[in-house]
Amino acid sequence: MPFLNLSHVTAYSYRHPVSFGEHRVMVRPRESFDQHLLDARLTISPEPADVRWLQDVFGNAVAIATFDRRAKELVFDSRVRVLHTPAELQHVDIEEYARSYPFTYSSEEMPDLLRSIERQHHDPLRLIDSWARRFVNPAGRTDTLAMLSDMTTAIRREFTYVPRAEKGTQSPIETLSRMKGTCRDYAMFMIEAVRALGFAARFVSGYVYGPSSGDMPVGGGNTHAWVRVYLPGSGWVEFDPTNGIVGNRGLIRVAVVRDIYQAVPVSGTWSGFPGSFLDMTVTVDARIDPADAPPALAAPTAAPDMRKTG
Repeated sequence: MPFLNLSHVTAYSYRHPVSFGEHRVMVRPRESFDQHLLDARLTISPEPADVRWLQDVFGNAVAIATFDRRAKELVFDSRVRVLHTPAELQHVDIEEYARSYPFTYSSEEMPDLLRSIERQHHDPLRLIDSWARRFVNPAGRTDTLAMLSDMTTAIRREFTYVPRAEKGTQSPIETLSRMKGTCRDYAMFMIEAVRALGFAARFVSGYVYGPSSGDMPVGGGNTHAWVRVYLPGSGWVEFDPTNGIVGNRGLIRVAVVRDIYQAVPVSGTWSGFPGSFLDMTVTVDARIDPADAPPALAAPTAAPDMRKTG
């Protein structure tokens, strides 16, 4: 159960002082049985007029910052300490009726899963469907977990990872035709592939770390993206096609959403002279802390700093 220190800094720079509209910040990891938030601080410069926290429709923690001063730089600095409990493939326990594919979700679960089963991208030639069907045994039933694991490792093995700093995501059809992309492209492609087979799937944004401080998994040093698939008996199970990971090993969840555009880490507006915007930089560092025990939790502080208490 490693203790992790996470740093995520997003900085915007401008040629002239500009004013800032409301900004939405989604960088606080989710609390769960497998990841415990021990300390979390969000520092914003210039200091906002107000910061309020809310939970979105998926239960993600979102900070809403408003500003009353102009500046040439806007910085969001998130520092987090997490206790993480990795789970391996053998810990995935699927209900008997769902261990072989095809199966149907229960009538109790289906109403809440429907929007996560619904396809989000057009595939008029059924190219993604055909790719996904490669992993289904045409002569009989297919082991559910083995099929999803094979799909995960096939994307890692057959596609070429190409970092891309620009905003936006390729469509799943583009990713399939080009056979390359980023972690977010891979995630959206796999989501559409498993949905083509009738699975409920969601997009996950967060951080990835290696088993030791010297290891850098693919997608490390930036925010990372992967997939959650709903499997009866285990619930939402992690699949990272970028690194071929099944289970939550090395993965820290921040946002879980139905579509990628609901998981933007930082978004907002600014106004000023045309051409004022210069640059945006994002720096992410996720490292295992060798400490044997978490630090004492401090009392809550005033906004914009926030700490976990209780």
